[in-house]
Amino acid sequence: AKCQCKLAPRLRRNCGYPGISAVECRKAGCCFNASVPGVPWCFAPKPKKVRKACPNDAHPRINCGFPGITAQECERKGCCFRAHPAGVPWCFYHRTVEE
Repeated sequence: AKCQCKLAPRLRRNCGYPGISAVECRKAGCCFNASVPGVPWCFAPKPKKVRKACPNDAHPRINCGFPGITAQECERKGCCFRAHPAGVPWCFYHRTVEE
C-alpha cells in the first residue's frame, strides 16, 4: 500500500542493490523513491497495521461458542458477542482488518 512507503528518509532500510530499477524494486515488494540523494531509493515498507474487529455483517460470522453461551463467557474466550439476528452465531470470532 502507498501509505506503507511514506517513510522519513532517515528511517529507510535498504531493500535492493545499487542501480535497481523502480520496477524490480516494486516486484520485490519494496518501495522506490529516488527523490532524496544519499539514502536508499529501494527500501523496505513500514509493516502493515492490523487490528481485530467484530464484523457487523452477520453472514461471515464463524462460531466461537455454543448454544446458550452468555456474553461474559463469550468475551472471556476472546470472541465477539451480539445477540442478534436469529439463526446466526451470537458468539463469533474477530476478523483481522488492515488499517
